[in-house]
Order: sequence, then structure tokens, then C-alpha cells
Amino acid sequence: MGNLLRLLSRDDPGTGKVDIFLDFENAQPTETEREVYEVVKGVLDSADRMLEELRSYPGASQAIREAISNPMNEDLQEIAWREVVPLVGKLKTFYEYATELESVLPQLLHALCAGPDTPIEHLEKHQALAKQFAEILHFTLKFDDLKMTNPNIQNDFSYYRRTLSRRKMANSDDDEVVVSNEMANRMSLFYAYPTPLLKILSDATTKFVSENKSLPIENTTDCLSTLANLCRTMIENENISSRFQNEEETILFCLRVMVGVIILYDHVHPVGAFAKTSNIDIKSSIKVLRDQPQGTVDGLLNALRYTTKHLNDETTPKNIRALLQ
Repeated sequence: MGNLLRLLSRDDPGTGKVDIFLDFENAQPTETEREVYEVVKGVLDSADRMLEELRSYPGASQAIREAISNPMNEDLQEIAWREVVPLVGKLKTFYEYATELESVLPQLLHALCAGPDTPIEHLEKHQALAKQFAEILHFTLKFDDLKMTNPNIQNDFSYYRRTLSRRKMANSDDDEVVVSNEMANRMSLFYAYPTPLLKILSDATTKFVSENKSLPIENTTDCLSTLANLCRTMIENENISSRFQNEEETILFCLRVMVGVIILYDHVHPVGAFAKTSNIDIKSSIKVLRDQPQGTVDGLLNALRYTTKHLNDETTPKNIRALLQ
């Protein structure tokens, strides 16, 4: 990932510009950050492996088709079952990893939002934690895009559940039950969403706000909007983006983080990210996405279309909805 450099803006307040240093490549935790940082690092260390396993997820579509087409052929039923079982084990691992991310998100949000500091001061003082928050969002958008474009995941899991029920009814002595019924129900709800990890993080952010009554909601929404505007501005500012060590990769990183933050903001803020009163410059954010090479950010645009909460509200200007059509 390229180096996200200091973004300096001395414009008048209220212009949507931000004056902040966020080094998403080299930021190291201060002593006050270290405890939370190490907890989150323990989870993020597995992120690349999870993406690689999801990217290479083969599915058992051929074996399942043959088994369904030949229901009386016990050999084909067994072949399909043997192929599906380890794959469902992988799906269980992905789901459990999603719940680990869910569990650490409130700690990051509390560190970045609680207290008297402004959002910019929070981000400057907690650069390492801001970097981790961005990495979670970056991972989330990549994970959901891979999941959404691989129909084998849903098909394999559905076949596993149907077949497991039949085997239990037949009193099969099966020692290859990789998920319990309770776990299977939770996994089914998770994988039913086109973007399951975004759903989990959106719910976790909403829960964070509702459970922390002493923390003004503006602390959280202002932090999210500041980060969204920062990511957009870094992409728009050629003096910044041209200095990225890997410009293409880092711009895509910023785009994913920007979209992830917009979605979280939209779920938490009472009127959402698309209203005229939003602190996020949503029109410019969508324009930045539409300016990217064709086909590179389709998943991000779809995430804004289908996983936000307020896009179709009456308070959303028609020109904003038109930009996302």
C-alpha cells in the first residue's frame, strides 16, 4: 500500500477541507494506543489470509449438480457431501473472523470518538488506531466484493444444510458435522446478505452509539464524516496522490475506506449521508468513484446503492440518486 502523506489545508473553516496527518502505512502506536492496538492487531493479522482463502474458494458446484441430477446414486451423493464439508468449514472460519472484527470495532470507535477532542485531534493523536480502522473497512469492502461475486458460497452452504437434514432423518452416524444447527442459523443470516461484513459493521456501529448514552452521537458521526472527506480529498488532490508509492493501489484503498465510512455514517446519523445537511460531501464522493476506470469500482458503487439506509429517503436530493443510477 502506498504512503498516505500529510494533507494540509489552510482554507477557511467550513470548506470541507481537513488539516491532518494520517500515515496509513507507517503509523506506530503511542503508549496510550498500545493496549487497543495490540488487541486489534491480533485480529487484523489474519486478514490477508482470509482474503486469499476466500479468493481461492473453489466451490463444489459440479459435484452438487451431479448429485442433484442423480438422487438415487449414493456414490454421487457421498462425493458431493465429502467435497462440501471442508468448504463449509472454511465458511465457518470466515464467519467467525467476521465476529472477531465485530468485537474489536467498539474499542476502536471509543478511542477515536470519546472525549473532548475534535475529530481531527482524535485522528492526529491516534494515527495507528485510525490506520487500523481504515484497514478494517478496506478488508470489509474487499471481502464483501469477493463474496458477492462467488455464488458457490451460498449454493454450497444451502446444499450442506439440506443434506445434513436428510442425513439426520436417515439416522446417519455422521462425524462430519462441521457446524451445529445454531451456528448454521447464524451463518445463514450472515451469508444471506449481499455484503455481509458491511452489515455486521453497520449494526455494530449503530449498537455502539445506542449503548454509549453518555457519548454524543455527533462525536461518532463527525469522526466518520471527517475520515470520509479526508479520503476523498487525498484522491482529488493530485499533489498528494502523485506522491503515493503505489498510486493505483493506494487510491483504491482510499476509495474503499471512503465508501465504508459513508455507509457507517448513513446507518448511524439520524438523517444519513445523502441529505443536504450531511457533513459528508456526498456528491463529490460519488463523482470520485464515477471518475475511476470503468469496472474498477462497480462493487463500491453497488455498496452505496444497496447497503445504505437513507438513499431513497425524501431528504435525498434527486441529483444524488441520479448519480447512483
